[in-house]
Amino acid sequence: MSEELIRSFICLEVPSEVVKEVARIQEILSNKPFQGKITGLENLHLTLKFLGEISEKKVEEVKEELKKISFSSFEAKILETGIFSFRGNPKIVWIKVGGKEIFDLQRKIDEAMLKIGFKLEERFMSHMTIARIKHVKDKKAFREYVENIKTKKISWKVNEFFLKKSELKESGPVYTNLEKFSST
Repeated sequence: MSEELIRSFICLEVPSEVVKEVARIQEILSNKPFQGKITGLENLHLTLKFLGEISEKKVEEVKEELKKISFSSFEAKILETGIFSFRGNPKIVWIKVGGKEIFDLQRKIDEAMLKIGFKLEERFMSHMTIARIKHVKDKKAFREYVENIKTKKISWKVNEFFLKKSELKESGPVYTNLEKFSST
């Protein structure tokens, strides 16, 4: 019998006032017709590292390495909205998350994961995915619309990060905390 693999990732969670602001932005976004899916508010997070499908044994190794990471609490803030495109087609609508320390923490996580066989991130962009786009008629107008959405610059204190399991269901992904890691 083969061992069950666990789809997992490391992330920051966001406070309720950020979730409310994302809901407001998603409402504005839905005024511009597109085919795709809005990210469920219960699933909002900032991915620091996606680990993919790993064994339970590997999950335990990941936890042990992450426990060794020392970081101080820091401020993060939401910034502008934007789009990731693939071959000119909008695919992801995101909100950028600012805070130099996010990059420091992500680098520490990346280096810890490298020790146990994961690759370094090619380029980390601090963002939350707020919608996935399948199709939009006027790509240029949609991009301009998204880039002109005004966000409230909300800051919050980050003092923990999480290792989560992701189960893909028909209704959308379900995330479960596997472990929490707190600042020193």
